[in-house]
Amino acid sequence: MGGGKPSSKGKGAEEYGVESQSSANAEVLVEYDAIFQDHVPIVSYYNDRITPVLDAVDRLRQLQVMKEGIQLPTIVVVGDQSSGKSSVLESLACINLPRGDGICTRVPLIMRLKHHPSLVPEIYLQYNDKTVHTDEAHIADAINLATDEIAGSGKGISDSELTLVVKKNGVPDLTLVDLPGITRVPVHGQPENIYEQIAGIIMKYISPDESVILNVLSASVDFSTCESIMMSQKVDKKGERTIAVVTKVDKSPEGLLEKVTRNDVNVGLGYVCVRNRIGNESYQDARKEEAALFATHQLLSKIDKSTVGIQVLAQKLVQIQAKIIAKCLPDIVRKIDEKFNDSVSELSTMPRRLLSVAEVIAAFMGIIASSKESLMKILLKLHKCSVHTKNFMVNEIEVLQETKGIELPNTLPHTAFLAILQQKVEEISKLPRDFVEKVWTYIEYVRTFRWRRGRDYTCNPGYMKKWHALLAQQPKFFDAIVAGYHQVTIEGFEDVQVGHLRELSIRNLVSREIENVNNELVGSPDGVIERMLEEPPSVASKREKLNTSIKLLRESQEVMANIIDKIEIGGH
Repeated sequence: MGGGKPSSKGKGAEEYGVESQSSANAEVLVEYDAIFQDHVPIVSYYNDRITPVLDAVDRLRQLQVMKEGIQLPTIVVVGDQSSGKSSVLESLACINLPRGDGICTRVPLIMRLKHHPSLVPEIYLQYNDKTVHTDEAHIADAINLATDEIAGSGKGISDSELTLVVKKNGVPDLTLVDLPGITRVPVHGQPENIYEQIAGIIMKYISPDESVILNVLSASVDFSTCESIMMSQKVDKKGERTIAVVTKVDKSPEGLLEKVTRNDVNVGLGYVCVRNRIGNESYQDARKEEAALFATHQLLSKIDKSTVGIQVLAQKLVQIQAKIIAKCLPDIVRKIDEKFNDSVSELSTMPRRLLSVAEVIAAFMGIIASSKESLMKILLKLHKCSVHTKNFMVNEIEVLQETKGIELPNTLPHTAFLAILQQKVEEISKLPRDFVEKVWTYIEYVRTFRWRRGRDYTCNPGYMKKWHALLAQQPKFFDAIVAGYHQVTIEGFEDVQVGHLRELSIRNLVSREIENVNNELVGSPDGVIERMLEEPPSVASKREKLNTSIKLLRESQEVMANIIDKIEIGGH
């Protein structure tokens, strides 16, 4: 088997090296990096260690944790139609996939390859919440039937996933997502926007940073013009997570060495050149022919042996897969915990769901009490309103009507603003003048008083007569004060009593109205109280969504906890 040495252009491979992490989970996972070295057999100690991790990731994918915004590490297979995608996948899995003209893959096909110690393969499909078992001879038919059920019996496509699990002796432990081949011209039975649909599905899968793009290219085409290359360059400009597989090398060997060496399209994880299986060749014979081709062909033999052959491709893929999983797993654990805590917190802030009639009545009585207090405050405020408020904003409205014309919505016209401002200025402009006049009058009074107090004592008979007359009137003055105070006290008492009576009448009015509403609801034959148990559709939908998310994330936490435990036990 060829080694997995990266090419000189493959600097992006370092991106998937296991870096030191601060979390405990990262420390447990970092040991994986030591396992994936050159010349390690595909089926060996590696499979025993990586299989539980792949099973955990696949379980998260089955739980559809991606709907919670948590992306999973994935190898996504893309390529133009007839680029040889199916042939590459068949060679990796040693099975026959659907073949034919046009688009063979009409739905995202998740291929889970697992080394199986038994010589009898175990193969089954998972879709629409069911599992369908099949065998090697009928895999293609089973996939076609499942595809028709998912995407319809025509030639249309769907973004609903179909999972194919292949447990077979000698296959590498890999999980690949095969996407529909890119085509620009719709054939009979396909929608006119078939290209846009396929491109949308491809971009959905290759956009996350956790996705490794396996770009399948035909040796006969100009790599820079391939649709799949242009799509991958949109999301991976530096090519750090893109690996290219060149197919049909036996049909177009001329210039291939220069293409893969020059790397004009910036494939960071390097190229692997393979020979497609021809006709009814067995997979063993196809590998022998492939090895002979790259060893003896005049042009193809010059290509670095570490970049040719299906076995080299499998070796590289398992190494890349292991490293990206080791890199992403701690973040996945953290994101699951954060999403779970956020969902639980949001659910706790929602109104408590009423589960019984007794709870409904208690909540209803609370609403009644609150409404009663609010109504009383409003009515009391209305009784105390001043008379002048009945003309509130009348002048302003009149000015706005007079200046109404072409204007911006919700914008006060300039002329209206100036008119209203002028009115307000005129209303307050006399206040300073009045205040100044009052101050000067008071000052004059004080000066006169001080001047009179400074005059000499006099015994003028007229003055004395007036003085005694004023003193004689003093008792009457005090009597008048007492009488006036008594009258004011009585009037104040009357006002207080009237206020108390008004408040009492308002309370009685509100109580009667609330009691009538209560009696109508409780005594209604239409089951009003029972209907109050039903939440508004928006609230019920949000609560159901949060409960579903919490259940999914809790199961995801259990999956990750189990795999971390296995890694720790294996490390000891």
